[in-house]
Amino acid sequence: MNLNITGHHLEVTPAIRDYVSAKLERVTRHFDHVIDVNVILAVEKLVQKVEANIHVSGKDIFAEASDNDMYAAIDSLADKLDRLVLKHKEKNGAHGRDALKHQEAAD
Repeated sequence: MNLNITGHHLEVTPAIRDYVSAKLERVTRHFDHVIDVNVILAVEKLVQKVEANIHVSGKDIFAEASDNDMYAAIDSLADKLDRLVLKHKEKNGAHGRDALKHQEAAD
């Protein structure tokens, strides 16, 4: 998994970089086929905003979260991405099982 972290009006410190990579490990634990992850950390007035774009085979998954605290925004983003990746994984897995069910029913 290639991880690209960018800061917009914010310096990306090693502590924030480590925290983001630790939180995104949960996503890769549930779904191994993650190719690329782009994370943008931004500060807009008093709101801390985090956006992520995950490239998996066949689809790009986008999520964003904002909060007053950067670490809370990263936590929220990790939860959203985890749900979206699991949903994508279930959809892809369902196609193969449905095809087998229809084939067995035809026989």
